[in-house]
Amino acid sequence: MIELRDLQLLTALARHQHFAKAAQDCGISQPALSMRIRKIEDKLGVTIVRRANRFQGLTEEGELLVRRARGVLAEARALEQEFKAIRGQVIGTLSLGVVPTAATYAAQLAIRLHRAHPRILTRIETASSLEIQQRLDNGTFDAGLTYQDSIGQDLMRVQVLYDENYVLLAPQNMIAADQDAITWAQAADLPLSLLEPRMQNRRILDRMFAELGLKPRVIAETNGFTASMVIAREGVAATVVPEVLANALGDFAGTVVLPLCEPCLSKPICLATPVRQSELPIMRAVRQVVGLLGDNKT
Repeated sequence: MIELRDLQLLTALARHQHFAKAAQDCGISQPALSMRIRKIEDKLGVTIVRRANRFQGLTEEGELLVRRARGVLAEARALEQEFKAIRGQVIGTLSLGVVPTAATYAAQLAIRLHRAHPRILTRIETASSLEIQQRLDNGTFDAGLTYQDSIGQDLMRVQVLYDENYVLLAPQNMIAADQDAITWAQAADLPLSLLEPRMQNRRILDRMFAELGLKPRVIAETNGFTASMVIAREGVAATVVPEVLANALGDFAGTVVLPLCEPCLSKPICLATPVRQSELPIMRAVRQVVGLLGDNKT
């Protein structure tokens, strides 16, 4: 019979696409990993890994086995959590992939989750929408906070959380004292620091500028908002940030926040989780907290 440990090793190999990296992740030697994989092949009577001088990918049978293995491991994890929950506590680790624009919401979620269930450890990792989709598929993220239109919904449970609206965070010296809003055309004329092009937020902004026939003056690109906000505080460039982030930060010295208009733009942010036969107790706890956050929105 194939052991759960064998399935863990196989899914790690599929995830890393590299014997040495998978072995390191699993805490065993590369020869030991290779031997365990060969024993699985011997038991099943099929080849599951294409081998040459290095890992060449999984065979069709290997891909099938990995899909089944992920399901079995998810069920085993759910079973373990269910029995822990019987004793009155939800215990475990939540791995949460988050697009940078949803980081503030993720922080609020982690705070509420800790207060309700102190023995849940929340690991928040910012990632692109594409990476979130991939890591939900391969099981390395339990859930994702991402754009609704970037998630394949056939194998995912998708729950819309809020609409992401956009504001301009700009140095005070770039904005008229009596100005209370700014158009996309006016924003395009300012020096801008934006997320890098691979990020979904940047692609959304680029499409908006392109649809309006505008070419923004981008002078810096980052993979998170912190650097762009510092650049704005220093008076060098403005940046476009989600309204929820601007509200969470409050006054940011040396800057002003203006709603972007003509047109107003919003994109739905969702909670995405893989569809499983047995939902993890941790995910049920997350959905309860998400409901409370929704009830408290103003």
